[in-house]
Amino acid sequence: MIGYTGRVTGKVGAGLVGEVMLAVPERQSSEAFLAHLALPGDPLPIGTPVVVVEYQPPRTVYVAPAVA
Repeated sequence: MIGYTGRVTGKVGAGLVGEVMLAVPERQSSEAFLAHLALPGDPLPIGTPVVVVEYQPPRTVYVAPAVA
């Protein structure tokens, strides 16, 4: 999961459990995961491209904004 990319579908921020849709190539689909900020900072609004920095099975990820 680390390094996978996706988009925020439910605001991710400090003290919030948000949601992201990640592209999962092994399953040829996109899937929803609970998301937390990987680093302190501004909240990530819906639609923000993100990258997974840490993964905690089964469905929790820590994300950072993706660099274009």
